[in-house]
Amino acid sequence: MQLDPNNPVVLLCVKGMDAEGSADYDEAHRLFQQAWDIAANDMEASTAAHYLARNQKEPEDKLKWNLEALHRAHLVKEDGINGYYPSLYLNVAKSYEDLGDLKTATHYYQQAAESCKAIPDSPYVDMIRSGINAGLKRVGVKD
Repeated sequence: MQLDPNNPVVLLCVKGMDAEGSADYDEAHRLFQQAWDIAANDMEASTAAHYLARNQKEPEDKLKWNLEALHRAHLVKEDGINGYYPSLYLNVAKSYEDLGDLKTATHYYQQAAESCKAIPDSPYVDMIRSGINAGLKRVGVKD
């Protein structure tokens, strides 16, 4: 499953990423919030929440949005959603790790690793696996 690059939520998130790249975090947040506000289905809401989580100042808020992105992904019934889970689980795991809840972080890092098995290898998946492996090491899980 791929999001339509002309989808209004996707376009706002791309603009938000551009703003982040220019270190205009307030504008990025405004654009991600606008994407959330116009999301018309669970896939769009998951996408917007994923990006809203990126520039939250408080770790509790980052966790809230990462959990929302994961929750909304679980509601999507279309084929291909599995490709989104490794990143979503990884972000939730990192949020729990940042809050010091290493047991829950470990659970989500393991979920991320398991979900990688369901999608084909690619440079993107390799990058996600690298993040998962680094997270597992940080929380004390050995290879």
